[in-house]
Amino acid sequence: MVEEANVRWYAVYVRSRFEKKVYRMLLEKQITSFLPLLETWKQWSDRKKKVSDPLFRGYVFVNIDMRHDHLSVLETEGVVKFIGIGKVPSVIAEKDIDWLRKLVREPDAIGRTVIALPPGQKVKVLAGPFKDFEGVVMKQGRETRLVVFFESIMQGVEVSIFPDVLHPLAGSRKALPGEEHKELDAVEKHFLKL
Repeated sequence: MVEEANVRWYAVYVRSRFEKKVYRMLLEKQITSFLPLLETWKQWSDRKKKVSDPLFRGYVFVNIDMRHDHLSVLETEGVVKFIGIGKVPSVIAEKDIDWLRKLVREPDAIGRTVIALPPGQKVKVLAGPFKDFEGVVMKQGRETRLVVFFESIMQGVEVSIFPDVLHPLAGSRKALPGEEHKELDAVEKHFLKL
């Protein structure tokens, strides 16, 4: 019998374009799984169609007791390995899974995925659909962008956000001289007025 206290979230790396297939096979094995999908419109020369693509290519998340279920996961066609440090799979916080669920419910706000956390001011979101998210502010064009980074899989997601719902976190580093993060000054000034 599996003890609930030993069940944790893990990420598995899967073969290219196997995310949906692995997800379905894991569910057939009654393994609790999560595949964050984004619905987008694709345009072909003769038609336009709504498609669901993985938010993070190559990853599927599983909620398992590692001692009892790891072999069943690894024996699933398309699964390559558990993501971790060395041979130790990294546990993914429940908070990160909740954030991913919120992200995919707001597809219009999502930009690109990133593989490195950019330098800049760490902030917390105070209101809106991304309330309580923490990330790093960056700016592109006229939009303020927030990068929410998931260290367990070393991937992040850019989201569009209003600067007035961001609060700088104490102890996070300021941009170095020469780094262009002018939007941080505007965010900090806004909160100093409050």
